[in-house]
Amino acid sequence: MKNTLTLEQKNVAELAGRIPCPSYDRNNLVSGMVHIGVGGFHRSHQAFYTNALQEKYGAPEWGICGIGLREGDRKIYDVLTKQNGLYTLIVKHPDGKVAPKVIGSICDFLLGVDDAKKVIDRMADPATRIVSLTITEGGYNFNPSTGEFDFENRDIQHDLQHPDAPKTVYGFLTASLKKRRDKNLPAFTLMSCDNIQHNGDMARKMLLAFAKRQDTALADWIEREVCFPNSMVDRITPVTTAADIAYLEENYGIKDEWPVTCEPFIQWVVEDNFSNGRPEFEKVGVQFVPDVKPYEKMKLRLLNAGHSVLGILGALHGHPTINACMEDPTFVTYLRTFMDREATPTLDEVKGIDLNAYKDSLQERFANPNIKDSVSRICSESSAKLPKFLFETLQENLSAERSIEFITLIIAAWCYYSDKQADKNGQPLEIIDAMQEELHQAAKQTATDPLAFIKQESLFGNLAKNERFAKSYVNMVGKIYKDADVKKYMETMI
Repeated sequence: MKNTLTLEQKNVAELAGRIPCPSYDRNNLVSGMVHIGVGGFHRSHQAFYTNALQEKYGAPEWGICGIGLREGDRKIYDVLTKQNGLYTLIVKHPDGKVAPKVIGSICDFLLGVDDAKKVIDRMADPATRIVSLTITEGGYNFNPSTGEFDFENRDIQHDLQHPDAPKTVYGFLTASLKKRRDKNLPAFTLMSCDNIQHNGDMARKMLLAFAKRQDTALADWIEREVCFPNSMVDRITPVTTAADIAYLEENYGIKDEWPVTCEPFIQWVVEDNFSNGRPEFEKVGVQFVPDVKPYEKMKLRLLNAGHSVLGILGALHGHPTINACMEDPTFVTYLRTFMDREATPTLDEVKGIDLNAYKDSLQERFANPNIKDSVSRICSESSAKLPKFLFETLQENLSAERSIEFITLIIAAWCYYSDKQADKNGQPLEIIDAMQEELHQAAKQTATDPLAFIKQESLFGNLAKNERFAKSYVNMVGKIYKDADVKKYMETMI
């Protein structure tokens, strides 16, 4: 390219000659949706669908205002503010085709740590009709063992005592809903887009628990007026790399400080349950259904669980990426056998879905050589993910006296991973987990108490007291601690 242009609104007309750009008038967008947690996934998924709706049908009342509540959101806030909400979505196909496109559906961005009142006012604005969330599993603030709200969290305590200066998502939601109620405005819909089974039900349960402790009359109003649709979301979205940024500059002359990469596959299944209207997303491929639960369970227990199977075992073996795992026949066979033998028997009937074809498609998606999703990203925050992705499946299989060996090996591998924080060759692993220190300390005791790791009841509940599971776990953790060669033990199981 002769000249490099920064990605911002004033350059869109010129950039449109190089790469697909928004053709709709972004000046007309109104933020009918407020989204908390503007990470890569939101930008490859909900914002992508919203952009498609604007492009094809025009829906200016459904722009997106991004919200960051933590100091850690400052970087994305700074980048998107500088770029007028614009970013490039780089879709990487398995055959090597790369299809970049500029997305324009985010029309504003606010940072709660800088100005809480401004965020509350925006959420309370009559134009805001949906507040959506991608705050990760850990953001819902529940005890993974009991499923109940964690009132011991210091920031939650702060929000209960200082309702007008909140720090957490629950403080912001209750403050804005109180304003709406007091002004006789209709409630917004709270729409979770996180990988939690029954994510809408979980958002409802947690918000009401907080609200009841803060203001019982407001909690009653929320219970009556706010809708919490469950949804199932799906698109593999790896962490953006410096190479992705360089690719855009070298091939298109675009300086985008934080593009997003993703696979071509995308799916969104949502319960049609909204308080105050919704975009006509069905026009761009979103499925609206009366009950999303079977789809959620299928995705969490096959795709998300499958990712964790490959991530933890792959990390210990030394595979750097998910597609590298899928180039290893042992990992491919282990994954499919886990899905067939331990995950599938726990699923409900999923209308319109051929489960064998779905599992075939997952293997193809995981093997995409152009995505290169790092195992460290997949393993991040495992303490929040595994209870929903794997432990519920394990509990059901124990109750039904079905196979548990595949999941047990993963838990034993997770113990070694948390203890040694290195792969089988002694190479250090990048551990990203809010419970990293607790996991490490519990795993360190394995030498003297082989059940120490699974005695963490906040994660495992009473699993350590289940004789069948405990016996299998002790056997497997002993083998892994002997030589850390997980692949050898995987081979004996398939």
